[in-house]
Amino acid sequence: MPTQYKVVELSTVTDEEIETTLNEWTQQGWVYDGIQFAMRDSSKRPSMAFVTFTRPGGDD
Repeated sequence: MPTQYKVVELSTVTDEEIETTLNEWTQQGWVYDGIQFAMRDSSKRPSMAFVTFTRPGGDD
């Protein structure tokens, strides 16, 4: 059974947006895997975030 992956892109990076995304996708059966932030040189705040989730895949 191959693992399925889900990547959610956040263009608004706030604690509320991250929390909403985590709650939304974990309630659908996805398991949080990690988060990556995209930074701009001119700012200390991330401009984007990519949240990854996994779940067991279906039978082929």
